[in-house]
Amino acid sequence: MKAIANGIVLDGVSKSIGKYPILKDISISINKGEFLSLTGKSGSGKSTLLYIMSSLDNPSSGSVHISGHDVSQMEERELHEFRNQKIGFVFQFHYLLPELNVIENILIPARKSGRHKEPGILRYADELIHEFGIDHVRGHHPSQLSGGERQRVAVARALIMEPDYIFADEPTGNLDSKNGEVIMKLFQKINKEKHTTIIMVTHDTEFASIAKRRIYLMDGKITRKVK
Repeated sequence: MKAIANGIVLDGVSKSIGKYPILKDISISINKGEFLSLTGKSGSGKSTLLYIMSSLDNPSSGSVHISGHDVSQMEERELHEFRNQKIGFVFQFHYLLPELNVIENILIPARKSGRHKEPGILRYADELIHEFGIDHVRGHHPSQLSGGERQRVAVARALIMEPDYIFADEPTGNLDSKNGEVIMKLFQKINKEKHTTIIMVTHDTEFASIAKRRIYLMDGKITRKVK
């Protein structure tokens, strides 16, 4: 499959641990601005596929191109910088640093690139805090936040560098239905207004249906694609 300048292309991707196959010869193209959900039963390979798509894991065979770059051929430092600039991650667990407050956690990706003091970055952080309804906990530490507040901080952190791609692994898995809906509405807004490509693993069929395209996996293979 041909690499695309503003998208993701997986060509013949397989993944095995020892002799045990997890993904089997997966080829797929994802265009800029798509909102894609990955669904399937536990053990179907959803999270493994997400991690390989996002460059956090390497396939056993096949290739992964992100924005025209073959990520397997990038040096470690180059790949780290590429991820920091182009990719945001949201996981089921928030992974906030306990010693930092809300604004400091949000600014972590910007700090890595030395941009955390730029007026534009600081202004955008304030906008995200207001947009996500966490103004009242701006100076609080993670231990002082509710589960929903922590996850909103994690989403804001993923967005602070205005990445082209957001990868989310069960982002609502630890949330109640109300907070889950808040996160999904934020994803929809980001996708619509900023044309951010969002790829999300979820077990929730209602949330999966919000995506513009759904990919179903079974036993490491794509079995259905629904638009």
